[in-house]
Amino acid sequence: MKTSDFYYDLPQELIAQDPLEDRSASRLLVLDKSTGSLKHRRFREITEYLKPGDCLVINNTKVIPARLFGEKEGTQAKIELLLLKRRENDVWETLVKPGKKAKPGTKLVFGDGLLNGEILEVAEDGNRLIQFHYEGIFEEILDKLGQMPLPPYITHQLEDKNRYQTVYAKYDGSAAAPTAGLHFTPELLNEIRAMGVKIAEVTLHVGLGTFRPVKVENVLEHHMHSEFYQIDEEAARLINETKGAGGRVICVGTTSCRTIEAAAAEDGKLCATSGWTDIFIYPGYRFKVLDGLITNFHLPESTLLMLVSALAGRENIMRAYEEAVKEKYRFFSFGDAMLIL
Repeated sequence: MKTSDFYYDLPQELIAQDPLEDRSASRLLVLDKSTGSLKHRRFREITEYLKPGDCLVINNTKVIPARLFGEKEGTQAKIELLLLKRRENDVWETLVKPGKKAKPGTKLVFGDGLLNGEILEVAEDGNRLIQFHYEGIFEEILDKLGQMPLPPYITHQLEDKNRYQTVYAKYDGSAAAPTAGLHFTPELLNEIRAMGVKIAEVTLHVGLGTFRPVKVENVLEHHMHSEFYQIDEEAARLINETKGAGGRVICVGTTSCRTIEAAAAEDGKLCATSGWTDIFIYPGYRFKVLDGLITNFHLPESTLLMLVSALAGRENIMRAYEEAVKEKYRFFSFGDAMLIL
């Protein structure tokens, strides 16, 4: 299986640069995975495809304003920082630009000294470990100084930080949003609950590896990044009950999908658990829990395009993407959605 098998041509103007005013007004391409048939709908009409007894699985992670702009102490040399992972005692793994200026011992200043940092070491992959010093609460300082870490293909400035959060975001920790969830409004979620559809909340903190291109030609040689996930007893119970009663488990986003598939036993049963996963789902994978998926449109040759191809078949997915390009759907994080059932 080659990476180039998952290439498609995308005109630049179809990459959505701004979120729609109404989250649920985005378009929805509905793909029947058994027949390959396609329907063009609006996202708010997703209720027509859900049934009482189904279970939606959502990822309640919260994106932190992880992009910081500062300078090297005493030189005014500009530096940009992206927080990736919190280690311990205010030590973070970060991505620093420009890297040449970021040697161990370098001291950094943000917000006129509201936040200070010192580079401790350079990790194997070039990421820097930084020790931060501040007075007060780190999250409040970050909220004041940080910007949302929008993907590299979005060049517009985001006016409202909350538009890169789902309406159900709870737990700080992501460097990118679980974007399939951006289409839901509180009203739509209430309507879904009122239909008798269960909603199970899991957590997976999305890392920047989600945007990393696959650089090997043989898909099987690609090494996935690892991300922290958590499933509580309530979510495990709701999902197990749904499967036991013959209902469908429909994941909102590839992150929710990877969470439950990584945590499930071979028989599809889930228990409350947490840990790190680097699960890589590509065609040939046998899904243990998931029956359907709500997802955005993914980058050519990406691991996420491989994941949806594992669920619906590569030919069905590539044909659906061809149709989405032809019909001028909006692509990627702030773009339109797909429902695969």
